[in-house]
Amino acid sequence: MTSHDTLHDGTAFQDHYPPDVAACFGCGRLNEHGHHLRTTWDGEGTVTRFTPGPEQTAVPGYVYGGLIASVIDCAGTGTAAGAAYRAAGRTMGDPDDHEPPLRFVTGRLEVDYLAPTPLGVELVVRGHIDEIKARKVVVSLEMAAGDTVVARGRVIAVLMPATME
Repeated sequence: MTSHDTLHDGTAFQDHYPPDVAACFGCGRLNEHGHHLRTTWDGEGTVTRFTPGPEQTAVPGYVYGGLIASVIDCAGTGTAAGAAYRAAGRTMGDPDDHEPPLRFVTGRLEVDYLAPTPLGVELVVRGHIDEIKARKVVVSLEMAAGDTVVARGRVIAVLMPATME
């Protein structure tokens, strides 16, 4: 494993997003009302954890589907950023790295809902990098609540256009 394969300081990919793109409701550390999702390497894949609260109810005791999509979306774009840095041999948050940041947005999101998702249970999303190209990363994800896989997703993440910076 080389130095760019992991963030040695225990931070998540999202912790290194530049301030001007760190306001996402799902994963932006600067959004005081957001979920503050954090994605880290877990071997060759990634892991994102989130415990939904009662405000994310669909029907009593269960999470609404939009939250599931949001968590998969942000886990996917976070995974894309980590994968792009890894492929480029760069380390996120390296103060000596003066290259433009690699920040991704969603080009396509697919979610398959497999089982009702209970509230109050930690959701664990595991990401797998399927494809990396110059401006696109494809990520497959699986969300579990305990031992039950509740959703699978696929994110086509594209490098954030300069018009959004």
